[in-house]
Amino acid sequence: MSYKSKGRLDRRDFMIASIATVGASAALAVNAGAADAQAAATPPANPASGTVYTGDVIEGKKVISALDVNDLEPGKKHLLYFQGVEMPTGQHWYVSVTVAKGAKPGKRGILTSGVHGDEMSSVHTVQTVMNQLNPAEMSGTVMAVTDISRPALESMQRRWPNQGRGIDLIDMNREWPGNENGATAPSRHAGLLFNRLLRPNADFAIDFHTGTTGFEVTAFNLGGMDVPEVKAMVELYPVGQIFDNHVYPGVLHNAFMDVGIPSFTPEIGAARVLDREMSSLFVEGTTNVLKHHGIIAGPMGRTGKDVTVFVGNSAFPVLATAGGLVEHLVKLNDKVEAGQKVAIQRNSFGEVVAEYTSSVAGEITGQRSDAMSEPGNPLVFILFNKSVPEGVESYPE
Repeated sequence: MSYKSKGRLDRRDFMIASIATVGASAALAVNAGAADAQAAATPPANPASGTVYTGDVIEGKKVISALDVNDLEPGKKHLLYFQGVEMPTGQHWYVSVTVAKGAKPGKRGILTSGVHGDEMSSVHTVQTVMNQLNPAEMSGTVMAVTDISRPALESMQRRWPNQGRGIDLIDMNREWPGNENGATAPSRHAGLLFNRLLRPNADFAIDFHTGTTGFEVTAFNLGGMDVPEVKAMVELYPVGQIFDNHVYPGVLHNAFMDVGIPSFTPEIGAARVLDREMSSLFVEGTTNVLKHHGIIAGPMGRTGKDVTVFVGNSAFPVLATAGGLVEHLVKLNDKVEAGQKVAIQRNSFGEVVAEYTSSVAGEITGQRSDAMSEPGNPLVFILFNKSVPEGVESYPE
């Protein structure tokens, strides 16, 4: 999805177009080891196969630059570091990889978090699921990567601080499947991870998120319910909302979908906090998904059948038109009607400077959590059903 004016090509566009044309040959001239890297954003037809150990060890954990989970010893958990893109100093960003390799063969699932650096409940959810697994009793493999956007996580901020012409904050969840010869470090990092770690080891994938800094969301799942494999998984979560939409190109779950791997995105509350109560709902649902795929045994926990689930196919944003203190008149998960007042805004004198109403009937799925806002910020997102969905949808991720 592009927000740029269609009437001109800016300098960054020109650089990206140039790199897409000649980037691969330039990279090969510098480093013959990049022979498998792609000159376009499309992932390779044959992803890197076989596990490659760099020979480095960090904190007692071996470092890899490619992984095939079939190479790992069954019935054990394996803790590894994956070597990502280089920093300006020439050192690498490393991401943590936990593999629970079952004693018996079976499906391969991938759980990811940390694509945005301010999303703590998503990290906790994945860690909790992995800590509960016993590989000796599993059939198949579950791999977790909890800190994908490592430099963003180090400062607990949403975007990757790319060092180009000064700091350029890049949303890594618009970069997938990445490009190993891309114009930015996040694009290259995404390409390395997707081609050499994620795609080759996935029969299904779940990419966990939360709301962004300053904006919290309720517990909901985001994915295309028109895909039977995705519908079957999202309905196994005891959460109150499902956003039935494929949303933006460039998000990680869509990169998986584009290569035939069923995937979706759980959204778990507010950024920068650890919501253990909400996280527990997604631990329960993810455990159900692993049972659904036969990776672990046991009775199903609560699912969508045990709670009242609202399914919508569109998210309506209410944007601030003024600056001032925001007072919400509704709460997350509240039902609203078209024309209902949902928020007001006051200036420094306490005078009401703006009143906001919903244009649709639906349920509140997200709200601004920062108490003040300038014009243009989203204040509320309302999940609703559009008769004919069209184009790319906004959503409070």
